[in-house]
Amino acid sequence: MIEKGAVLPLFYLPPVEYFTELNIYNPDFVIEKHEHFPKQTYRNRANICSPDGLLTLVVPVVKGSKMHTPIKDVKISYDFNWQRLHWMSLQACYRRSAFFEYYEDEFAIFYEMKEPFLFDYNEKLLQILLKLLKIKATINYTHSYEAEYLYLKDLRQSIHPKKDTGFPQKNYYQLFEERQGFLKNLSIVDLLFNQGPQAINYL
Repeated sequence: MIEKGAVLPLFYLPPVEYFTELNIYNPDFVIEKHEHFPKQTYRNRANICSPDGLLTLVVPVVKGSKMHTPIKDVKISYDFNWQRLHWMSLQACYRRSAFFEYYEDEFAIFYEMKEPFLFDYNEKLLQILLKLLKIKATINYTHSYEAEYLYLKDLRQSIHPKKDTGFPQKNYYQLFEERQGFLKNLSIVDLLFNQGPQAINYL
């Protein structure tokens, strides 16, 4: 276990702040693998920019995945076709962005595959996002659950859709900015589809 650095949760299409922190602490970060699943967090949701403002995409989980379920055991629910909804939303919101077509094949497969577990799905997404952002990182995991860490910056609860983290974010071009102003800390895909290979310089 590393003695310095940060512990990060595993999110679905994480927000920009997540990759800013990961980049700061790389290679000294670990991914939390043993926490219990907290509801209404970025672990199964992402915010994107739509013509009408903020749009939240939620990955449904199998009922019974309550607070006491270990994160690695949380199963994705396929009772309704959320993948089609998410993919249609991403296409509708970003089809006109500068780099969507450049990356769309990499993402399309995630809306066809039927990955049973949320953790595994998010892990595969993180790998592809690191590749597209050109961030070289080896992903290490926690070996057990620790309520708090003495030497690591604990980011498991701090990056949260219901908290304003005070993340100091510079504006970048967003597709519908003239309509609703700049939306802060959206999913990394917003940065990627709008900025393309320049995204890593922004981070």
